[in-house]
Amino acid sequence: MIDLTFTVNGSTVSLWTEPQRRLLDILREDLQLTGAKPGCGIGRCGACMVWLDEVPANSCLLMAFQLQGRHVHTIEAVATQAVSAPVRTAMAQCGGLQCGYCTGGLVMTLTHLHRQQPPPDLEQAQALAAGNICRCTGYGGIKRAMQQLFPAAGTSLENHIETGTEQCHL
Repeated sequence: MIDLTFTVNGSTVSLWTEPQRRLLDILREDLQLTGAKPGCGIGRCGACMVWLDEVPANSCLLMAFQLQGRHVHTIEAVATQAVSAPVRTAMAQCGGLQCGYCTGGLVMTLTHLHRQQPPPDLEQAQALAAGNICRCTGYGGIKRAMQQLFPAAGTSLENHIETGTEQCHL
């Protein structure tokens, strides 16, 4: 057992837990933060995505002993922040939300990409978000949302916005 102290969504958390316990289980069972979903369990589906020290990470692969003094942000906090508003809006406008199982992980990934300066172009963003799997085949809406959020290669973000392509048309 280890005495663990880390920050989750800006609040200090102290736990006495097994060192090999997954962050996903700590979030869901101890902290009742259920936005990170159990999926593949091997870091390939993105349903359990969190930010660890501001970098996207699969909570199913993070063990308690890796968390000491670290900062974790979950979809519960990020979804209420202005930084995720463009992503949430694009996903809603473009039909990128279906059953909702993948939504938290996708919002975490796309928000991280969207806040980068400069943001990646559409092709780069699609490659970086490829680890997020949609189980109910909402990829059409997700792709339209990404087209709204990220400029095509060779197009500046300013030109992308000025041409009016920021509005999703279903």
